Amino acid sequence: MFSKFPSPLINIWRRLLVIILLLALAFGWVMLNATPVAFAQAKTINYTKTSLEYRDFSNSDLRGAVFAAAEMRGANLQGSNLTNSILTQAILLEANLSGANLTGALADQVTFKNANLTNAIFKEAMLTSSRFDGAIVTGSDFTDALIDRYEATQMCKRADGINPVTGVSTRDSLGCR
Repeated sequence: MFSKFPSPLINIWRRLLVIILLLALAFGWVMLNATPVAFAQAKTINYTKTSLEYRDFSNSDLRGAVFAAAEMRGANLQGSNLTNSILTQAILLEANLSGANLTGALADQVTFKNANLTNAIFKEAMLTSSRFDGAIVTGSDFTDALIDRYEATQMCKRADGINPVTGVSTRDSLGCR
């Protein structure tokens, strides 16, 4: 059957067939490995643009939860795990985040005005363009967090204590002089 085709043409077809087969196998492998991610995304708690004023989330597991542009004035998040959560443009005015873990959280453009951040952990959190006016930062850990220099300087004026979980000084984690 292949005798009608010259030998170099057969080799080209074989190589093309092998490449197509390899691409099909690679695509199948990627699709099989992508399934757990899709399940994880389906379980994400999403409170985007919701009113959660004075809501009690104390001691809750909120890992990866989304609170983008949520109104959370006076919310109680004491002792909650907010690791890798998204709080972009949220309003946490006078909220209680004492002892909360916000490691790796995306909390840019958030209002933490007069919030209780005592012993909170903000390690590796993104806190750019966020406001901390009057926030209690005693014992908070901001290690490797991205904070606007002005906000860090303002927090240094009232920063003290050592985080009981990480053992890091609030002043050291903010880079206070």
